[in-house]
Amino acid sequence: MFITVFGQKGGVAKTCSSVHIAACWSNQKKRVVLVDADRNRSATAYGARGLLPCPVVPIEAAAKATRLAEIVITDGQASSNEEEMKNLVEGADFILLPTTTQSRSIELTVEMSQMLRQYKIPYAALLVKVDSRKEAAAKEATELLQEFDIKVLTAQIPLLSAFEQAETEGVTVDQAIDKRGRANPRRMMGWTAYSSACKEIESLFEEHHRLSQSQSPIGWDFTPMEQRNAA
Repeated sequence: MFITVFGQKGGVAKTCSSVHIAACWSNQKKRVVLVDADRNRSATAYGARGLLPCPVVPIEAAAKATRLAEIVITDGQASSNEEEMKNLVEGADFILLPTTTQSRSIELTVEMSQMLRQYKIPYAALLVKVDSRKEAAAKEATELLQEFDIKVLTAQIPLLSAFEQAETEGVTVDQAIDKRGRANPRRMMGWTAYSSACKEIESLFEEHHRLSQSQSPIGWDFTPMEQRNAA
């Protein structure tokens, strides 16, 4: 499965989402590779200490590094360039669009979804940096996105200082520690939210796969010979 995490602006937890989704599946003993396709190399910097549960490689090394992977997560470029987006989309089975509750972020996600529709690839928005003290803002953001027929994951990524602490240490949020070296008491809220997002992505991907089985080229029949003979 190839998943691209994409956004049109910085500050929407794109790299954080890429890292944690990859880590969640890695911890399930799946072979996962995180590909850094962002010119800023944010994912590479995040994983520079080698403490993440899966390898992080630049896009130039992706061909060799992903040969044996079961899941490839691509941390895409934060860009509105249609050609760049087209290239990333063509190499993906699912697109994840991290989105904050801010109006500009929602607008950009709506714009991107309109471009994505022409490729007929499943995608969904993931609300990130959700302030628990502003539940109304998250609800309003979800409703606005849904009005444009955008699938919004039920999982919401909370606004936590633990994410910043984790990135500073080069680890995932479940291992975040505070300035005194103690485990951040809210760290598991962030980890649980991303774990739930992974389950939803799997379900959406499987549903799309069932509903849109791609046809074989020029009518080739790949049905196993024993099944054809039995028919």
